[in-house]
Amino acid sequence: MSRITMVRYTCKPGRAAENEALVRAVFPELRAAAPDRVAYVVFRKGPEFVHLFLNLEGDDSSALTELPVFKSFSREVADRCEVPPEQTRLSVDLIDAYGLAPAGKGPLGR
Repeated sequence: MSRITMVRYTCKPGRAAENEALVRAVFPELRAAAPDRVAYVVFRKGPEFVHLFLNLEGDDSSALTELPVFKSFSREVADRCEVPPEQTRLSVDLIDAYGLAPAGKGPLGR
């Protein structure tokens, strides 16, 4: 079973740049931890943010959510939001993919 989580929200006026800086701080720690078969991407359009997390090995997001820097980012995210975070979480079986390489062959495999 794989985990897919999408979170969408809109920052308050003047808070999007601060939020982006906090989001960017997550990536060095995530890269250092280098969890296998996990992907995390964040998109921004003006004050709107979309986070997408994939775990192809299990129905678990702790590879991201247990990082101290992610906990710090998450702690006050609601205070930065005009439209609060809306989370969609799926537990699904991966059938096939393009751009998600098998283990040892690319971005989601080591």
